[in-house]
Amino acid sequence: MKRLSGWDAFLLYSETPNVHMHTLKIAVIDLAGLGDRTFGINEFRRVLRERLYKLEPFGYQLVDIPFKFHHPMWREHAEVDLEYHVRPWRVAAPGGRRELDEAIGEIASTPLDRSRPLWEMYLVEGLAKGRVAVVGKIHHALADGVASANLLALGMDITEGPQRDNDLYVTDPAPSRGQLVRSAFADHLRQIARFPGVVKYTADGMARVRKSSRKLSPELTRPFTPPPSFMNHVITPQRRFATATLALADVKETSKKLGVTINDLVLAMSSGALRELLLKYDGKADHPLLASVPMSYDFSPDRISGNRFSGVLIALPVDVDDAAQRVQQAREAALLAKESHQLVGPELVARWAAYMPPAPMESMFRRLSNKDGQNKVLNLNISNVPGPREVGKVGGATVTEIYSVGPLTAGSGLNITVWSYVDQLNISVLADGSTTDDPHEVTAGMVDDFKQIRRAAGLSEELTVVETAMAQ
Repeated sequence: MKRLSGWDAFLLYSETPNVHMHTLKIAVIDLAGLGDRTFGINEFRRVLRERLYKLEPFGYQLVDIPFKFHHPMWREHAEVDLEYHVRPWRVAAPGGRRELDEAIGEIASTPLDRSRPLWEMYLVEGLAKGRVAVVGKIHHALADGVASANLLALGMDITEGPQRDNDLYVTDPAPSRGQLVRSAFADHLRQIARFPGVVKYTADGMARVRKSSRKLSPELTRPFTPPPSFMNHVITPQRRFATATLALADVKETSKKLGVTINDLVLAMSSGALRELLLKYDGKADHPLLASVPMSYDFSPDRISGNRFSGVLIALPVDVDDAAQRVQQAREAALLAKESHQLVGPELVARWAAYMPPAPMESMFRRLSNKDGQNKVLNLNISNVPGPREVGKVGGATVTEIYSVGPLTAGSGLNITVWSYVDQLNISVLADGSTTDDPHEVTAGMVDDFKQIRRAAGLSEELTVVETAMAQ
């Protein structure tokens, strides 16, 4: 048994009937190299069964504390019914990118069952060129982007040679009410002992802000007030999904030419796409949007569970028409946000989250999810996560693409997540049922803006075709 951290619990409490807090991980798999062997739902369940012992979070079952006296706990080795958790799915013909995206949207539209370990896997068949896709649906309380990437690597054969898999998965007994209450009481005492350290951490951060040369800068002192936009409303339970792929070499070439990071380019491309959508849906794009961008403070390659990140608010220059200028402003906004983040302390929110009372927090999020729709903190979430650099395999079949996307938050109907994999930069967009006519407007807009950025940088607008990826 182990307790959810305050930050893990926060991601659990923020879930409501229309705000689902699961993340999605999608791997497209080419079966051509299997020869006469098959890879269907039974083979996939067998692969997972053999690896379940090292995919530890897949055995975590949520256990509430009586009277919500404390944050819930994880029963670490619960029973796992692979017939339930691992499910077949078939897309409609012709089985291209659009059909897969539509299926993923449907899969994302339902919440996870909290009476079971908080994950589901879908083997999606019917894709063109003899491919299948594995769609993982994992609650954010289980893992952040870094932990998910590490977990994904464990589920794949990243290295050559035989895999030492086994089916020795041993379950733990369920805890008694008395054990839960005693554990909660003891942990509360430990939290009280840690409280002076939290106060000191906070005070040290405030002192750094006061001493900073930018302490009077508007970027550090102004209240963040995200402007109303087409994406900010009471979101629906329905989810819609879209993807696009760029060649990582093209992105690296562009970032080097402009002297910016890949993350800066992702922010700039997002800004350009959102600018066009603001003009379409709102008739104006005259104010920067506020994006929450997660920044991890634990990149351990062995970490496969938990959340060790905080959200950094970055002003997206959607009000800037010139592509080159947007890139530089995105870069400057990211640098200012990172500076503020380090000054205040990257673990500030996570440390205070440990003291959040469960029942009032759940009640607050239920109210917020159906209030007036306008998120008072941010417009949308944008993530950029480095994924595996080596080609992975599942059951001997080659993983050709990986996509990932985080959840929508209350009052924000759009999430943009970018994952790199080998030679690809893969864009994923999650929207609710009423934010856009088609979420592919966002992915197409990002690709078009990338072309504009390359033209502004003096580079060819002709993008490299990623042969291993699904056709756009």
